[in-house]
Amino acid sequence: MKGKKVAFTGLAVLLVVGCAIGATVYTTNKPHAAAAGAGGSEVSNHNKAVTALCDGADDKKLCHDVLTPINTSDPKEYVAAVVKTSMDSVIKAFNMSDRLTVEHENSNPGVKMALEDCKDLLQSAIQELQASGVLVQESSLLDVNQRSAELKNWLSAVVAYQQSCLDGFDTKGEKEVQDKLQQGSLDDVGKLTGLALDIVSGISKVLGAFDFNLHLKPARRLLEIDAEGYPTWLSFADRKLVESKSNVLPNAIVAKDGSGQFKTITEAINSYPKKHQGRFLIYVKAGVYDEYINVDKKKPNILLYGDGPTKTIITGNKNYAAGVKTMRTATFTTLAPNFIAKSIAFENTAGPQGHQAVALRVNGDCSAFFDVAIRGYQDSLYAHAHRQFYRNCEISGTIDFIFGYATTLIQNSKILVRKPMSNQQNIVVADGTAQKNMPTGVVLQNCQIQAAPELAADRLTVKTYLARPWKAFSRAVFIENTIGDLIQPEGYIPWNPIEPNTENAYFAEFGNSGPGSVTQARAKFGKGLISKADAEKFTAEQWIQASTWVPATGIPVDPTFTKA
Repeated sequence: MKGKKVAFTGLAVLLVVGCAIGATVYTTNKPHAAAAGAGGSEVSNHNKAVTALCDGADDKKLCHDVLTPINTSDPKEYVAAVVKTSMDSVIKAFNMSDRLTVEHENSNPGVKMALEDCKDLLQSAIQELQASGVLVQESSLLDVNQRSAELKNWLSAVVAYQQSCLDGFDTKGEKEVQDKLQQGSLDDVGKLTGLALDIVSGISKVLGAFDFNLHLKPARRLLEIDAEGYPTWLSFADRKLVESKSNVLPNAIVAKDGSGQFKTITEAINSYPKKHQGRFLIYVKAGVYDEYINVDKKKPNILLYGDGPTKTIITGNKNYAAGVKTMRTATFTTLAPNFIAKSIAFENTAGPQGHQAVALRVNGDCSAFFDVAIRGYQDSLYAHAHRQFYRNCEISGTIDFIFGYATTLIQNSKILVRKPMSNQQNIVVADGTAQKNMPTGVVLQNCQIQAAPELAADRLTVKTYLARPWKAFSRAVFIENTIGDLIQPEGYIPWNPIEPNTENAYFAEFGNSGPGSVTQARAKFGKGLISKADAEKFTAEQWIQASTWVPATGIPVDPTFTKA
């Protein structure tokens, strides 16, 4: 309700569905730090653990300030504590955004939209932190280390929501409200969640700093894969589903001509039953569907498929130039985990004059897209948060047309650069990694980066770049792609003259070919060519933990290099 503060006590379990969570049990043959008995030894172990954890923190003083007062010598409790501290800061930010929403009830539409979006984003952040807290509390220290990728995935989403909240205040008249939120709470959210990421990343150092005598009990492995390449937890029905959709009856059929159960995709999505178990199939027959669609997080495991990206098209034209906030311009938004789309197109037809105009916004963890077209101009694909996989897709646009805060892998796809307005230049990727230990960024592997037909004649005069750093630790990696001659020799440009964001950017290349792949003249802040060992960190298995969830989508994936 308006004006009412929301207090979230404890770490209540919400239904935050992960991709594949297993239980691994570890024991020690002696209690660890606390069993030393002597108070001095316990203090020594406490100091040792804090030092080990804070050594790699970006803000060492903040790390010591948060961890030193904690009266324990169990390093796992430090992780739980910093997650809770981050939670407290998010709750404070939520309550402040709620208060500001009431204060600015009669303000201009831009402020109201930005504040409403902030509240939604911060509620999502609370759910991510609740899931993180439960995972930590119910796991041993070694198990926390084993599941650090999952933890960092959730924590990175919190930073994505914090940054997206700030992004919403993007005009001069909105900066006063943004400053209040930023100074009053959102800065703390960023710092404390960044600290949580640093500490989770440092758990392995703690295991090394302590003489743990850990023994593994027989338990189900987290990543069990059977002889056919499917996760062992995948049901027989789902196996049949991912092998072929042709013999599976969809739960809902959409057809504009009335030959299905529904005439709109929105109606089909709204037919999703409460507490539905398993995959929910929606078949969309050929046609152009002019509607704005939002798959909320309570509708996981949807498979949306059409008759092909040239036949089944979801279209819209909301845009920033018309007064709509970037996040709200999306023609199609999916917030639910385990969303799959196949053989369908998402487009925003606002054109380059519409400026930011999103065709597809993806937020749910373990979202996958196959044989999908994403067509727009500026900001076509908003890879907002969590792990995302795109295969055999066509993604087109002009400025920053692949952007966001997600852990994104795009394989075997066409990246088509379109013709911008006369005073504009093209940039393919603008990643929003804002913290040192966020495992996020955009990886393009075995793709074709080329001019769209409309740009072909002017491709050498219209400047096109591979990436620019949207945030402080922006990351874009190009592996085994064929890069056309439209790419400028320097490859990358700063974000802007005031905020270049070049100091900690990670822009790297490996195994690319084509005239645009020559790296000798690349911008000095780029990493240039990297080694095969470094590049391997950005292949499917290491980058998005592909074997834990992609086989269940039925989409082919190259787990490592395709050519090297």
